Amino acid sequence: MRLLVAPLLLAWVAGATATVPVVPWRVPCPPRCACQIRPWYTPRSSYREAATVDCNDLLLTAVPPALPAATQTLLLQSNGIARVHRGELGHLRNLTELDLSQNRVSDARDCDLRALPQLLSLHLEENRLARLEDHSFAGLAGLQELYLSHNQLRRVAPRAFAGLGGLLRLHLNSNLLRAVDSRWFEVLPSLEVLMIGGNKVDAIRDLSFRPLANLRSLVLAGMGLREVSDRALEGLQSLESLSFYDNRLARVPRRALEQVPGLKFLDLNKNPLQRVGPGDFADMLHLKELGLNSMEELVAIDKRALVNLPELTKLDVTNNPRLSFIHPRAFHHLPRIETLMLNNNALSALHRQTLESLPSLQEVGLHGNPIRCDCVIRWANASGTRVRFIEPQSTLCAEPPDLQRRPVREVPFREMTDHCLPLISPRSFPPSLHVASGDTLVLHCRALAEPEPEIYWVTPGGVRLTATRAGRRYRVYPEGTLELRGVTAEESGLYTCVAQNLVGADTKTVSVVVGRAPLRPGGDKERGLELWVRETHAYHILLSWVPPPNTISTKLTWSRASALPGRGPTALARLPRGTHSYNITRLLQATEYWACLQVAFADAHTQLACVWARTKEASPCHRALGDQPGLIALLALAVVLLAAGLAAHLGTGQPRQGVGGWPLLPAWAFWGWGAPSVRVVSAPLVLPWNLGGKLSRSSEGETLSPPLSQTSWSSACSQQ
Repeated sequence: MRLLVAPLLLAWVAGATATVPVVPWRVPCPPRCACQIRPWYTPRSSYREAATVDCNDLLLTAVPPALPAATQTLLLQSNGIARVHRGELGHLRNLTELDLSQNRVSDARDCDLRALPQLLSLHLEENRLARLEDHSFAGLAGLQELYLSHNQLRRVAPRAFAGLGGLLRLHLNSNLLRAVDSRWFEVLPSLEVLMIGGNKVDAIRDLSFRPLANLRSLVLAGMGLREVSDRALEGLQSLESLSFYDNRLARVPRRALEQVPGLKFLDLNKNPLQRVGPGDFADMLHLKELGLNSMEELVAIDKRALVNLPELTKLDVTNNPRLSFIHPRAFHHLPRIETLMLNNNALSALHRQTLESLPSLQEVGLHGNPIRCDCVIRWANASGTRVRFIEPQSTLCAEPPDLQRRPVREVPFREMTDHCLPLISPRSFPPSLHVASGDTLVLHCRALAEPEPEIYWVTPGGVRLTATRAGRRYRVYPEGTLELRGVTAEESGLYTCVAQNLVGADTKTVSVVVGRAPLRPGGDKERGLELWVRETHAYHILLSWVPPPNTISTKLTWSRASALPGRGPTALARLPRGTHSYNITRLLQATEYWACLQVAFADAHTQLACVWARTKEASPCHRALGDQPGLIALLALAVVLLAAGLAAHLGTGQPRQGVGGWPLLPAWAFWGWGAPSVRVVSAPLVLPWNLGGKLSRSSEGETLSPPLSQTSWSSACSQQ
């Protein structure tokens, strides 16, 4: 995504440089160094040819002597230089770029560069700088680029950059700074690019960047930011590109973004946002590209989340493993958006109204989603659809079972119904959740269907909570979010979300435990109890866990997900200490179940872990037998009668002579016998009872069923 102007410009410069030939510079050159005429671009992107001395990676401990006086670019990267004396570079009056990265400089003032009035770019990355004192770069009034990333900077004095009034680009990323001080920038009125990411700053305070009226690109990536105050970006009237990549923002800093009206590129990728709510991106009149990718917690993009973004042309919302819902009216007045990237999420569908709200949309990426090929996605194959799929052969149906793995565009329009059941994504919320007493519990439940479903919640006590019925401590939002404030231990239990329309309903349950998180033996660093689903089959589910030490009892309970505690049958198994797996049997096919494992410790505290799982749909043959116990009993009776008939036919006393004079014995009698001692005779074939099969007559006049071997029986099952 073209979010950062400066990095892209540098990449383009590098690519262009690689195509320009290097010319030898015929001057006396320091030993082992290379003297050449190389292409060079100024901080303003003007092309020049620069006389370059390359002394990189030579294990130097000091600046080499006898440098050519006409040197414009001096490369001293990857050496062991700790200081630069004034006399060593004082004769280089034309020096415009100095690279001292990956050396041993521990104090910027140890590099006396005051005799270099033409210096434009200074590289001090990956040195040993721990602090910058006031006036650390005195005498460099013409400096336009300063690179200080990947040091150990813990403190920067308020006037560390005094005298750098012409500086355009400052890189302070990947240091050990804990706060951003606006006084640093009071002496940098010309600054256009600031990279300060990779420092452990958990909050950006008010007016932190106010002196930077000319700043165009700001990178705040990888800082662990949890909060951006409403006035943090005030004063950045020229800002065009902003990156919050890889932080800990739980919500969109919408008030702060209102302070940067000229913003064109916004990167919020890899933040723990749970939802994009109404008005989170509104009235950003110049925004062109927006990135909402790789968010582990993002569940939904709700109604009118993006409103009045007239310049937006590209929206990236990809690789969000829990994103299962985009409201049909999530977008309003986005007239220029042409590309909508929604691949690799948990979306079951994209509603027709969503596309209709984007009049200029040309292509959409939905590959890598568990698409449900029913009424909601029916628009994809309707006549006159103007939007094309990106990677159409990878945009596959996940449901219903008979359409699995088929490209969505190849499913005939008539095979998709015009009405369908609601579907709550299994990734909407976890099967179990631990909340501290007094905290606020927030659960997001969303569902798509046609007609649009109503969503409500049922508490552990069986109370129905709806959007039209708000309480003092709880609220259900129209989109389906349940918010319960100040939870208590008495409110622990199973909470069920119900999505219902005229066609039917879908439910999903979460087990909520309220209380202080128990301490496991061995300290806080150990992981809590976890329960995993190892295998799911049509009629049984295999669970496993790691038994914690010092437990005195373990019990496992399970039931259908639709059964609330106390209002439906619940099975219980008390397990021996040390048990680490359990196979739950006698289940119904294609049914959702919950299971909870509770362990008690010697110090009287307990731990609870819950999971949910859905049994698979049985194959036709398996289902025919498993769902008809009467047929099984009838077949068993037939086998018994056949065995009795064989016994009567063979008679008693001496065994009947078989082939070659050997007695005719049952097949199991030969297990373990040596191969030379007998001739193996085939045991009688027991045939399945084929009610509709045509009878055939043997050569001896007996009436037999049509022969059907085990192989052909399995083949017949697989074809059904």
